[in-house]
Amino acid sequence: MKKEKIYLIPGLMNNEELWSKIKPQLEKSFELIHIPIPNSDDFEEAIKELDKSFDEEKINLVGFSLGAYLASYYISKRANRIKKAFLISGTPSSLKKAENERRELLLKQLDNLKFKSLSLLIIKAHLNKENKENSELINLIHRMFLSFSLDEYKIQLRSTFNRVDLHNELINSNIPIKLLYSKKDKLLNQSSIKKMREKPSKIEMLVMEGRSHMLPLEEPEIVAKEIKEWFSFI
Repeated sequence: MKKEKIYLIPGLMNNEELWSKIKPQLEKSFELIHIPIPNSDDFEEAIKELDKSFDEEKINLVGFSLGAYLASYYISKRANRIKKAFLISGTPSSLKKAENERRELLLKQLDNLKFKSLSLLIIKAHLNKENKENSELINLIHRMFLSFSLDEYKIQLRSTFNRVDLHNELINSNIPIKLLYSKKDKLLNQSSIKKMREKPSKIEMLVMEGRSHMLPLEEPEIVAKEIKEWFSFI
């Protein structure tokens, strides 16, 4: 029997290792295809690049963080091509003002060569308490970051400043969409979450306790279970 295909779009400075803990639990049921974030800060250009990766008339999408926004943007422009979507640790909106300001400062530091690498403090800030000293997990996240060039980092950072509100597009698309996120995730725009909750739609939400942003790595059993259930009935 042919497996249902799912395309996986990672987050900022994440590579295929992002899915390493959920793939063993899903590969028996699905064909999983990792799609790197296109090397463009223009979302219109990015979705044209994504088009080249999708062979089927209709596809299943999983997006994480920046990849969740990119998946949302793709849905807003190509709704007729989507079967189902599953968004992890991301919202179809701009980032919080404070996070945007932090990234603008970071971009200036990159331009001035004052930023060398992702600090352990930054990594730990987005992990659950029980994982703050998990050296294997921290090293994996750091390793993913180091797999990209400085120019790639700048492009991905700049793209986050171009995010616009896509709530209405997703709601009106009538596509089955599920959002999985942590209640205290500092990177999430909570006003965006509130907007989606207030409007009736096919968008389902599953909220987890804690602050974890890196859910595919910190909560792989739950993420894999939810993905499997979501895409098992198409």
